[in-house]
Amino acid sequence: MQRVTPVSAGSVTFGTGHPLAFILGPCVIEGESHAVDLGVSLAEIAQRTGVPLVFKASFDKANRTSLTSFRGPGLTEGLRILAKVKARTGLPILTDVHVVSQVDAAAEVADVLQIPAFLSRQTDLLVAAARTGKTINVKKGQFLAPRDMRHVVGKIAASGNDRVLVTERGVSFGYNNLVVDPRAFPMLRELGYPVVFDVTHSLQLPGGGDGVSAGLAEYIEPMSQAGVAAGVDGIFMEVHEDPARALSDAANALRLDLVEPLLRRLVALDKIVRYA
Repeated sequence: MQRVTPVSAGSVTFGTGHPLAFILGPCVIEGESHAVDLGVSLAEIAQRTGVPLVFKASFDKANRTSLTSFRGPGLTEGLRILAKVKARTGLPILTDVHVVSQVDAAAEVADVLQIPAFLSRQTDLLVAAARTGKTINVKKGQFLAPRDMRHVVGKIAASGNDRVLVTERGVSFGYNNLVVDPRAFPMLRELGYPVVFDVTHSLQLPGGGDGVSAGLAEYIEPMSQAGVAAGVDGIFMEVHEDPARALSDAANALRLDLVEPLLRRLVALDKIVRYA
C-alpha cells in the first residue's frame, strides 16, 4: 500500500500510520434538534467503537434535482447549528461550500471544507478554500479520471495548503448511473494524499427518480467493505435514523441502527489490510 502524508481534521487524522477514519452525518441539516440528536448518537457510537469520526452535514444543497426539493437552512442558520453540534459532541465538523462567498464564514465553524464533485475544477472556489488553511476534502468529479485529480489538488497545494483529502464517489456510466472502479483508490493515493470513499454518493442514481435522485442503499455494506479492502484511509456515509423520511438522499442513506455493526466490521477488515 502506498504511503500518504497524514492529514488532520480537528482531532481526527487520516492517512498512513493512522486507523480508518469515518465521515458520517445527514445529507442536509433538517433542523437543530435533528442535527444535534444525530450528532450525539454518532459520537456515542464513535466512543463505543473507538473509531475516529468527523460529523458532516450541509447547510445548503445547491445541486438538488428539482427546484422544489429541500435545500437546507442556509449559510447563517446552518453554521449556527453546526457550531452547536460541535460544542455538544466535540466532533470535528465537515460541510460543503459552493461559492467563494461562503468560504470564510464556513471556515469559522468547520474543520473541513468540502468541495462538491461537480465543482472540483472551479479554480476560484478551490483557491479560496485553500487559503483558509482548513483541511480541504475535494470530491473527484463524476467526469474525471483518478489521475486527473493531480491538477485539482495541485491548485490547492499551489495556494499554500497541503491539508488535502481526496474523495472517490464514482464515475458517470451511462444515464442515471455511477460505477466505482477499485483501481481508482490506489491511483488517487499515488497523489500522496489520504483517500476517502464516499459510499453514499457512489450508490446514487442521479436524477433516477421522479425529480429526485434514486439510490441503492442495499449495497452500502459490500461497497464499503470493498473500499476498505482496497486500502482507503476514510469512509464517508450519510446517516439518518429513518432514511425513508430524510429530506435529501433518502434512497442511499444508511439507517442509524446499522451504523455501529458496520463500523465494527470495517474496522476489523481495515486492521487486516493496513497492518498485514
